[in-house]
Amino acid sequence: MKALTFHAKQTIAYESIADPKILADTDVIVKVQACAICGSDLHVYHEREKGIDPGTAMGHEFAGEIVETGRAVISFHKGDRVMSPFTTSCGRCFYCTIGLTCRCVYNQLFGWVEKEKGLQGGQAEYVRVPLASSTLMKIPEGVSMEEALLLGDVFSTGFFCALQAEVKPGGVYAVVGCGPVGLMAINGARELGAERIFAVDSIPERLAFASRWGAEPINSHRQSAIDIVRDATDGRGADGVLEAVGSHGAVRLAVDLVRPGGIVSSVGVCTDEHLAFSPVEAYNKNLTYRIGRCPARHLMDRLTPLVQQKKYDIASVFSHRMRLSQGIQGYDIFANKKDNCLKVLLQPD
Repeated sequence: MKALTFHAKQTIAYESIADPKILADTDVIVKVQACAICGSDLHVYHEREKGIDPGTAMGHEFAGEIVETGRAVISFHKGDRVMSPFTTSCGRCFYCTIGLTCRCVYNQLFGWVEKEKGLQGGQAEYVRVPLASSTLMKIPEGVSMEEALLLGDVFSTGFFCALQAEVKPGGVYAVVGCGPVGLMAINGARELGAERIFAVDSIPERLAFASRWGAEPINSHRQSAIDIVRDATDGRGADGVLEAVGSHGAVRLAVDLVRPGGIVSSVGVCTDEHLAFSPVEAYNKNLTYRIGRCPARHLMDRLTPLVQQKKYDIASVFSHRMRLSQGIQGYDIFANKKDNCLKVLLQPD
């Protein structure tokens, strides 16, 4: 099969690799009908995260059709249209039962093979899904393939960011970073009842997108986000800040924007060695800092009805639609924010 594979820093290949096979009775094989490039893929692409074996198929956002099932899989059948979170989960361990499916004791991340162990990714024509009965979800009526992709990661992660911030009706919140996840965090804050949402970014096109989705844009290159948010809150600061970048500067700004006793919720993958604030700063501000991987599979059930109702036009975050064979170009466009790129959808040829 054809796949986009990692080989070295900023080096992706479109090449033939071995077709996936059923290795356990709980596996299925999915024929990928749509996949996407995620901001997290860029950590591998730029080698901010290292260890992945050269030749590994990239990507953890995919949806498609089941073409083969293991003998123990009874809840899915050949021909079922399915969507997947970015990690596998068993549905039975302690973490799965408390809703933290991303920390399942058997979890594996799609698109990460290290020392020949792990899972090939979804930026390919086919993908093997272990623990399929508890990992996958059928795509119901009223959910498009593009929306299914977003439910498996970006929409769930943005909503999780708002949940971690404990967004409440009437509150004032700030979102730092208006990429796909930050924009979905705006929708999450709206869904949970936020009264005012400030969106902080430096890219005018992304700020315009945030404005259309109900946020008040702040261009961080031209305006002081701290002054604007404090002016709107009698000098206090935001009740919560939703940080969706994953950098020292973004976390530092989030801490400065939040009021004493507020919450900073970080879902951006930060590869820095140290936090952007000190313990004494956190103490003096009674700060709650919450960070971590989204339990996407747990949230997919909750968010699917919102997608079916078309409450939010989440698929509009796809600014570029390309063939899988154009994926090398897609990575370049996405990584370097060319052509006002927000998110790239890929479809196998």
